[in-house]
Amino acid sequence: MSDLDDLLGRPLRNLRLSVTDRCNLRCEYCMPEDDYVWLPREDVLHFEETCTLVDAFLSLGVDKVRLTGGEPLLRRDLSSLVAMLAAKPGLTDLALTTNGVLLPDQIDALKAAGLGRITVSLDTLRRDRFKALTRFDQLDAVLAGIASAQRVYGRLKIDTVAIKGVNDDELVALIEYGKSVKGEVRFIEYMDVGGASRWAPSRVLSQRDILDTLTRHYGRIEPLDENTSAPADRYALPDGTTFGIIASTTAPFCRTCDRSRLTADGMWYLCLYASHGIDLRAPLRGGASLDALRSAIADGWRGRADRGAEERLALGDRRAFVPVQDLLRKDPHLEMHTRGG
Repeated sequence: MSDLDDLLGRPLRNLRLSVTDRCNLRCEYCMPEDDYVWLPREDVLHFEETCTLVDAFLSLGVDKVRLTGGEPLLRRDLSSLVAMLAAKPGLTDLALTTNGVLLPDQIDALKAAGLGRITVSLDTLRRDRFKALTRFDQLDAVLAGIASAQRVYGRLKIDTVAIKGVNDDELVALIEYGKSVKGEVRFIEYMDVGGASRWAPSRVLSQRDILDTLTRHYGRIEPLDENTSAPADRYALPDGTTFGIIASTTAPFCRTCDRSRLTADGMWYLCLYASHGIDLRAPLRGGASLDALRSAIADGWRGRADRGAEERLALGDRRAFVPVQDLLRKDPHLEMHTRGG
């Protein structure tokens, strides 16, 4: 494998691989609308096609793949794709992010297929809030999914989107819950990606807000000195419990970002905020060789100068990323649930 740097010296290492744009929840910060323009089913990559593209990425230096959606567990026979990917030389980390609803029925097959790590999204421990946030009364199912992940993997990560006026009074409760299930909580600042979400600057619970709240309860919190490209800043409580904060909105990590995103229909996005992607499905289905696919990916990454979160922060008076009418009626790729969050 060869290292491949973009215009800012960032290597191509980390691929977020969406396997579906569909979801069984309607979280208000991700896909709150009733109707969406879904990706045409005939455009969605077959597992073999996905693996061919992953081969091209691996040959260029990618060594980490995270399966995302939508909700990835809605993709039929996902464990088969996991097995195909896990067998590939050069892949050192294969992970999955899920809302957890379908996890109890699939966790054993995913582990047996070679899935290395699990992250489950959980934004609240209150049933009324969960239903208000997601439109579905599925909190018990998510908690069961987390319990199944602990049973099979021993440890997991829990992603929480922190929103002012919604769950900002549950930060301590979520940390304590994480302790009980051996789950490291990662608080994620509310991001203004897409246009259908209910994002507003006043709803962003910042990294500073989160640390202040937890410090008032636990006492001194120590930052962990880690030299990685991971998006979360990690901290330790006085008892040694660790947690993370992804401050993409107020303190973007663009300068060290080695992530790109491949949608379920083969569009490659070099930044979560990118308005245009690179179509890899067309050359793949047109019979392009692996070398030709590698060349397209390499050329795209070498020309990358994206700093989407930094540019959004610099706007000052921030508004919707794109108008909602454009999202829902013209290009489904512009919404976060399609490009893998």
